Amino acid sequence: MMQSLLQTKASHFIYPDGIVTSEFPALQKKALRYGVTFDPWQSELGMYILGKRSDGQFAAGVSGVVMSLPRQVGKTYTIGMIVVFLCLMHEKTIVVWTAHHSRTSDETFRDMKELIKNNRGIARFVKEIRKANGQQAIEFTNESRILFGSREKGFRGLHEVSVIVFDEAQILTNRALDNALPTLNTASNPLAFYMGTPPRPCDPGEVFRDKRTALLKGSDRDGIYLEFSADRNCNLDDREEWTKANPSYPSRTSERAILRLRRQFSEDSFRREALGVWDELALATSAISDKQWQAAAISNRIEGGVKAYGVEIPPSRDRLTLSACMKYPDGYAHIEFLESHPLTEGIDWLIDFLAERKRNMLGVGIDAGSATGILLQDFADAHIPTISLTMRDVGQACGRFMDMLAAGKLTHLPDEDQPALAAAVKGASTRSLGKSGLFAWGKLGDDVDTTPLVSCTMALHAAFASKRHPGRKQRLLV
Repeated sequence: MMQSLLQTKASHFIYPDGIVTSEFPALQKKALRYGVTFDPWQSELGMYILGKRSDGQFAAGVSGVVMSLPRQVGKTYTIGMIVVFLCLMHEKTIVVWTAHHSRTSDETFRDMKELIKNNRGIARFVKEIRKANGQQAIEFTNESRILFGSREKGFRGLHEVSVIVFDEAQILTNRALDNALPTLNTASNPLAFYMGTPPRPCDPGEVFRDKRTALLKGSDRDGIYLEFSADRNCNLDDREEWTKANPSYPSRTSERAILRLRRQFSEDSFRREALGVWDELALATSAISDKQWQAAAISNRIEGGVKAYGVEIPPSRDRLTLSACMKYPDGYAHIEFLESHPLTEGIDWLIDFLAERKRNMLGVGIDAGSATGILLQDFADAHIPTISLTMRDVGQACGRFMDMLAAGKLTHLPDEDQPALAAAVKGASTRSLGKSGLFAWGKLGDDVDTTPLVSCTMALHAAFASKRHPGRKQRLLV
């Protein structure tokens, strides 16, 4: 292949051996005929993406094209135009463009629709643009199609898919991947794209991270890996670092656009989202064993126990989170995250919920020394039974959580049913509470929300510390 611009400009660029030809020159020629152009880095990437070995198969057809790129780079345009012209050049090509969130899929569909509608040359080959939610698609006159949807809606009924694009790959789960990849099995020359930003510590980023690691280490030689990123410890306002991270800055992506991200995000988030840095925290492991956590998952809660609740307000005082614990006679327990609301919405919803259940609960766990302590008077006024935790109690509560999980005596619902709790567990660290060996929950990044985990821990403590006997009739002494 050519002398690589990407190898000199990108932080990492890995490509398969054995490429002898590429379909991209023909695609680029056709695109140029309709006024669609690619920047030099995009053209080179296209050469490798559509690079073929001597058997005519895409060289990256086995492991796919993995791209870790910051926001505002133009990846939707780059990959979008490649798949559009693949559809025009090959009849009956089926492309599936999938994202984790429906809103992302909807935005991509709108962007692609506008790109096509504003190009008369391409638009005349469009048979229909379907806009109904769940059935968004661009259909071409040669029976090629680009289908859009969120991964939560699944991949049923899809056959002979030629190309699949996993947008938001940093939150692509193994379960979603397992459901999607069989759709490529019957294609003669399939291609998969995995594109996203570096995952947060709390994201289910195993698929994206493992593919990156395998390609960088060389244990996988059948895929492409492209990463643009700034230096790990750079000055976040250094424009030269912005240039390293974003090949479209400043020619196509303005300084103003990146400044908006700078104002919008925390420093950790800006480093990942705008500068593409895989910080060490993203590669860190949770303080809670994933193996133990997954082993504790059950599909349905078992009834027959008594309930306790836990609440948490984080130090930022921006939200209020409620969780529950069911304690069983045999000493086992089950935890569930219930709901979380911005603190600006007030606390009436919480007081009403707990007041309705106060006669049949063990109590509500509250860390009295934290921001949550402000609720103690409100609970007292509503006669809600409260278990107030000291710092020592908090340490013992976190220890009980870990001990019961390790012993197989603590259960929870599957991660896909409780994504907020799952994210909190993945992003959890521990912080020491003095020299006693006790600890409290911390977090691996400043954008990790651990309140579901903390409130579950408070509920677990309340369940075991309470002296109440819900449902037992009390004999009053008069």
